[in-house]
Amino acid sequence: MPAVTAPERAPRAAAMSDTPGWARWANDHRKWLFAAPAMAFVAVLIIFPLAWTVYLSLTDSAGSVRAESEFIGFGNYVEVLTDTDRFWPAVARTGAFTGVALFFEVVLGMAVALLLWRPFRGEKWVRVAILLPLVATPVAVGMMWRLIFDPNIGLANQALGWVGIGPQPWLAGQHTALPTTIFIDIWQWTPMVVLILLAGLTSLSDEPQEAAMIDGASAWQRFRHVTLPLLMPTVIVAILLRGIDALKTFDILYATKGRGGGSFHEVETLNVYAYGLSFDYNEYGLSSTVLILFFLIIIGSMWALTARRKGAGR
Repeated sequence: MPAVTAPERAPRAAAMSDTPGWARWANDHRKWLFAAPAMAFVAVLIIFPLAWTVYLSLTDSAGSVRAESEFIGFGNYVEVLTDTDRFWPAVARTGAFTGVALFFEVVLGMAVALLLWRPFRGEKWVRVAILLPLVATPVAVGMMWRLIFDPNIGLANQALGWVGIGPQPWLAGQHTALPTTIFIDIWQWTPMVVLILLAGLTSLSDEPQEAAMIDGASAWQRFRHVTLPLLMPTVIVAILLRGIDALKTFDILYATKGRGGGSFHEVETLNVYAYGLSFDYNEYGLSSTVLILFFLIIIGSMWALTARRKGAGR
């Protein structure tokens, strides 16, 4: 490219000096201006519903969102936080569902990802089979497993009968319904964790593994002291993505147990509880309060996991 001479620079400088100030400012901040419409659209989609929910949580809105309501301050929050019959058991079920499902999904996902890490014969077919649960929608998965776990005609009890074990209530039992729904969630979403961890494994360098093998480290020692520390940032990402999604699980629970999470609210998590308050009892103020508290729980979980990820990445 030919060099720009001094006489050529002068007209350019003069042209820039004649450019209006707003045009120069727009040119300097063009990357933000191009992104501004999308950012404003997303902000409206998030800020307006959140602000409206906060407003409803401070009122006694019920029956209809258009009905007259009075501002009652934090009265709904006091009522919800002192509710030991429905709210706190729902919090406990939400934590149990998320914690147990996430633990097994990460452990099983890690095991399957390690098996798929190295190429082998028929690898593509195995990967397709593992990813099949992700193809179906959660509602379809819930209805399918509802038929499988039917106490009378379900395949699960028939299979138990073949090995001499009596029928189990599964989804119909007060104490077995929550573990059964956790199993369904694990079955469907473990492949997602496998994908994330497998992507992290394929990005790792082979040199640390080879050095550990030369030093005589066993397979378990290489995994514990080499692979896992290097993969920890990816593991935190998988926990973050899947954990937040598990906290918000609704469709599988509603498809398998219906209103209220069952007759004894055996699988009623915060999502199911808030849904029932809104659409079964039309208690919009109370349901908004539950949703705001649930939102704070999710934000706190995201903050804790993000802080852990930053610590693992150092």
